Amino acid sequence: MPYLSDVSAIRAIVAEYTQATTLWIDTEVAEFKSRNPRLSLIQVLDDPHDMSGDRVYLLDVLNQPDLVADFIEQVMLNPSIEKVFHNASYDLKLLGNKQAKNITCTLELAKKIPYYLLPLPNYQLQTLATELCNFNYVDKQAQSSDWGQRPLSDEQIEYAYLDCIYLAQIHQRLLELGLRSNPEPISEDLTVLSTQFTQIAEQWKLLNSEYEHLQERLKKAMQAQNVAETAVCKLTSYERKVVKVQFTELARLVQNQDISLDFPVTLTQKMQKDLGENLEQLSVDIETTQSSRLTPKKLEDDEDEG
Repeated sequence: MPYLSDVSAIRAIVAEYTQATTLWIDTEVAEFKSRNPRLSLIQVLDDPHDMSGDRVYLLDVLNQPDLVADFIEQVMLNPSIEKVFHNASYDLKLLGNKQAKNITCTLELAKKIPYYLLPLPNYQLQTLATELCNFNYVDKQAQSSDWGQRPLSDEQIEYAYLDCIYLAQIHQRLLELGLRSNPEPISEDLTVLSTQFTQIAEQWKLLNSEYEHLQERLKKAMQAQNVAETAVCKLTSYERKVVKVQFTELARLVQNQDISLDFPVTLTQKMQKDLGENLEQLSVDIETTQSSRLTPKKLEDDEDEG
Protein backbone atom coordinates (compact mmCIF):
# COMPACT_ATOMS: atom_id res chain seq x y z
CA MET A 1 0.00 0.00 0.00
CA PRO A 2 2.44 2.69 -1.14
CA TYR A 3 1.48 6.05 0.32
CA LEU A 4 2.53 8.86 -2.01
CA SER A 5 2.65 12.51 -1.01
CA ASP A 6 5.49 13.65 -3.25
CA VAL A 7 4.17 15.57 -6.25
CA SER A 8 6.60 14.07 -8.76
CA ALA A 9 5.92 10.52 -7.51
CA ILE A 10 2.16 11.04 -7.84
CA ARG A 11 2.52 12.44 -11.37
CA ALA A 12 4.66 9.43 -12.32
CA ILE A 13 2.13 6.84 -11.13
CA VAL A 14 -0.74 8.74 -12.77
CA ALA A 15 1.21 8.60 -16.04
CA GLU A 16 1.51 4.81 -15.61
CA TYR A 17 -2.23 4.52 -15.04
CA THR A 18 -2.91 5.96 -18.50
CA GLN A 19 -1.80 2.57 -19.89
CA ALA A 20 -4.20 0.57 -17.69
CA THR A 21 -7.31 -1.18 -18.93
CA THR A 22 -9.25 -1.10 -15.64
CA LEU A 23 -8.66 0.76 -12.39
CA TRP A 24 -10.50 0.28 -9.09
CA ILE A 25 -10.74 3.67 -7.40
CA ASP A 26 -11.93 5.08 -4.09
CA THR A 27 -11.64 8.50 -2.49
CA GLU A 28 -11.53 9.99 0.98
CA VAL A 29 -12.86 13.49 1.48
CA ALA A 30 -12.09 16.05 4.16
CA GLU A 31 -14.99 18.12 5.50
CA PHE A 32 -17.35 16.02 3.37
CA LYS A 33 -20.42 17.40 5.17
CA SER A 34 -19.48 21.02 4.53
CA ARG A 35 -20.26 23.19 1.53
CA ASN A 36 -16.63 23.00 0.46
CA PRO A 37 -15.43 19.38 0.72
CA ARG A 38 -11.76 18.78 -0.06
CA LEU A 39 -10.40 15.71 -1.76
CA SER A 40 -7.93 14.13 0.64
CA LEU A 41 -6.93 10.79 -0.91
CA ILE A 42 -7.36 9.02 -4.21
CA GLN A 43 -6.85 5.28 -3.77
CA VAL A 44 -6.12 3.28 -6.90
CA LEU A 45 -5.73 -0.45 -7.51
CA ASP A 46 -4.66 -1.76 -10.92
CA ASP A 47 -4.61 -5.50 -10.17
CA PRO A 48 -7.86 -7.11 -8.96
CA HIS A 49 -6.00 -10.25 -7.87
CA ASP A 50 -3.86 -8.33 -5.36
CA MET A 51 -5.06 -9.15 -1.85
CA SER A 52 -1.99 -7.84 -0.06
CA GLY A 53 -2.42 -4.16 -0.90
CA ASP A 54 0.95 -3.93 -2.64
CA ARG A 55 -0.77 -2.64 -5.80
CA VAL A 56 -2.97 -0.13 -3.98
CA TYR A 57 -1.50 3.35 -4.24
CA LEU A 58 -2.74 6.05 -1.89
CA LEU A 59 -2.35 9.43 -3.58
CA ASP A 60 -2.31 12.28 -1.07
CA VAL A 61 -3.91 15.16 -2.96
CA LEU A 62 -5.09 17.28 -0.05
CA ASN A 63 -4.88 20.95 -1.06
CA GLN A 64 -3.25 19.92 -4.36
CA PRO A 65 -5.79 21.03 -7.02
CA ASP A 66 -3.22 20.72 -9.83
CA LEU A 67 -2.67 17.03 -9.02
CA VAL A 68 -6.41 16.42 -8.93
CA ALA A 69 -6.79 18.21 -12.27
CA ASP A 70 -4.04 16.02 -13.78
CA PHE A 71 -5.72 12.86 -12.50
CA ILE A 72 -9.04 13.95 -13.96
CA GLU A 73 -7.52 14.87 -17.31
CA GLN A 74 -5.32 11.79 -17.74
CA VAL A 75 -7.47 9.12 -16.09
CA MET A 76 -11.07 10.18 -15.50
CA LEU A 77 -11.61 11.69 -18.96
CA ASN A 78 -9.79 8.86 -20.72
CA PRO A 79 -12.45 6.67 -22.40
CA SER A 80 -10.04 3.75 -22.90
CA ILE A 81 -9.67 3.19 -19.13
CA GLU A 82 -12.54 1.60 -17.22
CA LYS A 83 -12.86 3.22 -13.79
CA VAL A 84 -14.67 1.16 -11.15
CA PHE A 85 -16.21 2.85 -8.10
CA HIS A 86 -18.80 2.00 -5.50
CA ASN A 87 -21.53 4.63 -5.46
CA ALA A 88 -19.70 6.41 -8.26
CA SER A 89 -21.93 9.50 -8.18
CA TYR A 90 -20.38 10.48 -4.85
CA ASP A 91 -16.75 10.22 -6.00
CA LEU A 92 -17.41 11.82 -9.38
CA LYS A 93 -18.53 15.05 -7.74
CA LEU A 94 -14.83 15.75 -7.14
CA LEU A 95 -13.41 13.73 -10.03
CA GLY A 96 -14.72 15.11 -13.28
CA ASN A 97 -18.44 14.84 -12.64
CA LYS A 98 -20.44 14.19 -15.83
CA GLN A 99 -17.38 14.63 -18.01
CA ALA A 100 -15.84 11.40 -16.67
CA LYS A 101 -15.80 8.58 -19.21
CA ASN A 102 -16.11 4.77 -18.97
CA ILE A 103 -17.36 4.58 -15.38
CA THR A 104 -18.56 1.36 -13.74
CA CYS A 105 -20.47 1.57 -10.48
CA THR A 106 -20.67 -1.59 -8.36
CA LEU A 107 -23.68 -0.16 -6.53
CA GLU A 108 -25.60 0.00 -9.81
CA LEU A 109 -24.33 -3.45 -10.84
CA ALA A 110 -25.58 -4.92 -7.56
CA LYS A 111 -29.03 -3.37 -8.02
CA LYS A 112 -29.38 -5.14 -11.37
CA ILE A 113 -28.78 -8.60 -9.89
CA PRO A 114 -32.08 -10.39 -9.10
CA TYR A 115 -32.80 -10.61 -5.40
CA TYR A 116 -32.84 -14.43 -5.40
CA LEU A 117 -29.18 -14.39 -6.48
CA LEU A 118 -28.17 -11.53 -4.19
CA PRO A 119 -30.52 -11.53 -1.17
CA LEU A 120 -29.05 -8.65 0.82
CA PRO A 121 -30.69 -6.04 3.07
CA ASN A 122 -28.74 -3.25 1.33
CA TYR A 123 -25.96 -2.70 -1.20
CA GLN A 124 -23.47 -0.85 0.97
CA LEU A 125 -19.81 -1.69 0.36
CA GLN A 126 -19.51 -3.20 3.84
CA THR A 127 -22.51 -5.48 3.28
CA LEU A 128 -21.34 -6.61 -0.14
CA ALA A 129 -17.79 -7.26 1.09
CA THR A 130 -19.04 -9.33 4.02
CA GLU A 131 -21.89 -11.27 2.46
CA LEU A 132 -20.73 -11.56 -1.14
CA CYS A 133 -16.95 -11.92 -0.71
CA ASN A 134 -16.71 -13.37 2.83
CA PHE A 135 -14.56 -10.56 4.20
CA ASN A 136 -14.99 -10.67 7.96
CA TYR A 137 -14.73 -7.76 10.37
CA VAL A 138 -15.08 -5.01 7.77
CA ASP A 139 -14.56 -1.89 9.87
CA LYS A 140 -16.03 1.37 8.51
CA GLN A 141 -15.40 3.55 11.56
CA ALA A 142 -12.51 5.37 9.91
CA GLN A 143 -14.82 6.50 7.12
CA SER A 144 -16.13 9.38 9.23
CA SER A 145 -12.73 10.29 10.70
CA ASP A 146 -10.91 13.56 10.01
CA TRP A 147 -9.38 13.15 6.56
CA GLY A 148 -8.06 16.71 6.67
CA GLN A 149 -5.54 15.91 9.40
CA ARG A 150 -1.91 15.15 8.64
CA PRO A 151 -0.30 12.81 9.28
CA LEU A 152 -3.05 10.27 8.75
CA SER A 153 -3.38 7.58 11.40
CA ASP A 154 -2.45 3.96 10.81
CA GLU A 155 -6.16 3.10 11.05
CA GLN A 156 -6.99 5.58 8.29
CA ILE A 157 -4.24 4.25 6.02
CA GLU A 158 -5.38 0.66 6.52
CA TYR A 159 -9.00 1.59 5.90
CA ALA A 160 -8.11 3.47 2.71
CA TYR A 161 -6.21 0.65 1.03
CA LEU A 162 -8.61 -2.09 2.16
CA ASP A 163 -11.55 -0.37 0.50
CA CYS A 164 -9.91 -0.77 -2.91
CA ILE A 165 -9.35 -4.49 -2.29
CA TYR A 166 -12.98 -4.91 -1.22
CA LEU A 167 -14.09 -2.98 -4.30
CA ALA A 168 -12.15 -5.12 -6.77
CA GLN A 169 -13.35 -8.39 -5.24
CA ILE A 170 -16.95 -7.20 -5.15
CA HIS A 171 -16.68 -6.15 -8.80
CA GLN A 172 -15.43 -9.57 -9.87
CA ARG A 173 -18.21 -11.39 -7.99
CA LEU A 174 -20.88 -9.09 -9.39
CA LEU A 175 -19.65 -9.75 -12.92
CA GLU A 176 -19.99 -13.48 -12.26
CA LEU A 177 -23.50 -13.05 -10.89
CA GLY A 178 -24.36 -10.85 -13.85
CA LEU A 179 -23.45 -13.65 -16.24
CA ARG A 180 -25.54 -16.10 -14.21
CA SER A 181 -28.56 -13.84 -14.23
CA ASN A 182 -28.27 -12.87 -17.90
CA PRO A 183 -26.78 -15.73 -19.91
CA GLU A 184 -26.82 -15.64 -23.70
CA PRO A 185 -30.44 -16.38 -24.75
CA ILE A 186 -29.29 -18.56 -27.65
CA SER A 187 -27.48 -20.90 -25.26
CA GLU A 188 -30.31 -21.29 -22.72
CA ASP A 189 -31.62 -24.81 -22.00
CA LEU A 190 -35.35 -24.32 -22.58
CA THR A 191 -36.28 -27.55 -20.80
CA VAL A 192 -34.44 -26.61 -17.60
CA LEU A 193 -35.63 -23.02 -17.78
CA SER A 194 -39.26 -24.08 -18.32
CA THR A 195 -39.10 -26.44 -15.34
CA GLN A 196 -37.72 -23.71 -13.08
CA PHE A 197 -40.32 -21.26 -14.37
CA THR A 198 -43.18 -23.67 -13.64
CA GLN A 199 -41.95 -24.41 -10.12
CA ILE A 200 -41.58 -20.75 -9.26
CA ALA A 201 -44.96 -19.89 -10.85
CA GLU A 202 -46.72 -22.36 -8.54
CA GLN A 203 -44.89 -21.08 -5.47
CA TRP A 204 -45.58 -17.49 -6.48
CA LYS A 205 -49.34 -18.07 -6.77
CA LEU A 206 -49.44 -19.49 -3.25
CA LEU A 207 -47.26 -16.77 -1.74
CA ASN A 208 -49.01 -13.95 -3.59
CA SER A 209 -52.41 -15.21 -2.46
CA GLU A 210 -51.26 -15.36 1.17
CA TYR A 211 -49.50 -12.00 0.90
CA GLU A 212 -52.59 -10.21 -0.43
CA HIS A 213 -54.83 -11.89 2.14
CA LEU A 214 -52.60 -10.96 5.08
CA GLN A 215 -52.13 -7.45 3.72
CA GLU A 216 -55.90 -6.89 3.66
CA ARG A 217 -56.37 -8.38 7.16
CA LEU A 218 -53.57 -6.23 8.55
CA LYS A 219 -55.01 -3.09 6.98
CA LYS A 220 -58.47 -3.73 8.36
CA ALA A 221 -57.10 -4.59 11.82
CA MET A 222 -55.02 -1.41 11.97
CA GLN A 223 -58.01 0.68 10.88
CA ALA A 224 -60.30 -0.96 13.43
CA GLN A 225 -57.76 -0.51 16.24
CA ASN A 226 -56.82 3.01 15.13
CA VAL A 227 -53.15 2.09 14.76
CA ALA A 228 -51.22 4.09 12.17
CA GLU A 229 -47.91 2.27 12.38
CA THR A 230 -46.47 -1.07 13.51
CA ALA A 231 -42.91 -2.35 13.66
CA VAL A 232 -43.11 -3.51 10.04
CA CYS A 233 -45.53 -1.24 8.20
CA LYS A 234 -47.26 2.12 8.08
CA LEU A 235 -50.89 2.76 7.20
CA THR A 236 -51.44 5.82 5.04
CA SER A 237 -54.81 7.15 3.96
CA TYR A 238 -55.28 9.41 0.98
CA GLU A 239 -58.05 10.88 -1.09
CA ARG A 240 -58.07 10.43 -4.81
CA LYS A 241 -60.00 12.90 -6.91
CA VAL A 242 -60.94 12.17 -10.52
CA VAL A 243 -62.32 15.00 -12.63
CA LYS A 244 -64.50 13.92 -15.56
CA VAL A 245 -66.36 15.90 -18.20
CA GLN A 246 -68.47 15.04 -21.22
CA PHE A 247 -66.35 15.42 -24.34
CA THR A 248 -69.09 17.41 -26.10
CA GLU A 249 -69.00 20.01 -23.32
CA LEU A 250 -65.23 20.25 -23.59
CA ALA A 251 -65.44 20.67 -27.37
CA ARG A 252 -68.10 23.40 -27.02
CA LEU A 253 -65.92 25.25 -24.51
CA VAL A 254 -62.92 25.13 -26.84
CA GLN A 255 -65.02 26.57 -29.67
CA ASN A 256 -66.33 29.45 -27.57
CA GLN A 257 -63.10 30.29 -25.77
CA ASP A 258 -59.56 30.95 -26.92
CA ILE A 259 -58.25 27.69 -25.50
CA SER A 260 -55.72 25.47 -27.21
CA LEU A 261 -56.05 21.74 -26.73
CA ASP A 262 -53.70 20.77 -29.50
CA PHE A 263 -52.44 17.45 -28.17
CA PRO A 264 -52.94 13.86 -29.34
CA VAL A 265 -55.70 11.72 -27.87
CA THR A 266 -55.26 7.98 -27.68
CA LEU A 267 -58.29 6.25 -29.16
CA THR A 268 -59.25 3.12 -27.25
CA GLN A 269 -60.58 0.08 -29.06
CA LYS A 270 -64.12 1.04 -27.99
CA MET A 271 -63.71 4.60 -29.27
CA GLN A 272 -62.44 3.31 -32.60
CA LYS A 273 -65.44 0.99 -32.84
CA ASP A 274 -67.87 3.80 -31.97
CA LEU A 275 -66.32 6.10 -34.58
CA GLY A 276 -66.67 3.45 -37.23
CA GLU A 277 -66.19 4.84 -40.74
CA ASN A 278 -65.81 8.33 -39.30
CA LEU A 279 -62.35 7.29 -38.17
CA GLU A 280 -61.22 7.59 -41.80
CA GLN A 281 -61.95 11.32 -41.69
CA LEU A 282 -59.42 11.86 -38.94
CA SER A 283 -55.72 12.44 -39.45
CA VAL A 284 -54.36 9.77 -37.17
CA ASP A 285 -50.84 8.73 -36.24
CA ILE A 286 -50.50 4.99 -35.82
CA GLU A 287 -47.70 3.63 -33.66
CA THR A 288 -47.02 -0.08 -33.84
CA THR A 289 -44.99 -1.79 -31.16
CA GLN A 290 -43.97 -5.43 -30.93
CA SER A 291 -44.33 -7.13 -27.57
CA SER A 292 -44.35 -10.68 -26.29
CA ARG A 293 -46.35 -12.35 -23.56
CA LEU A 294 -45.47 -15.64 -21.94
CA THR A 295 -48.53 -17.63 -20.88
CA PRO A 296 -48.13 -20.94 -19.02
CA LYS A 297 -49.92 -23.70 -20.89
CA LYS A 298 -51.42 -25.05 -17.68
CA LEU A 299 -53.17 -21.73 -17.16
CA GLU A 300 -54.55 -21.84 -20.71
CA ASP A 301 -55.80 -25.41 -20.17
CA ASP A 302 -57.50 -24.43 -16.90
CA GLU A 303 -59.28 -21.54 -18.62
CA ASP A 304 -60.44 -23.80 -21.46
CA GLU A 305 -61.85 -26.32 -18.98
CA GLY A 306 -63.66 -23.55 -17.12
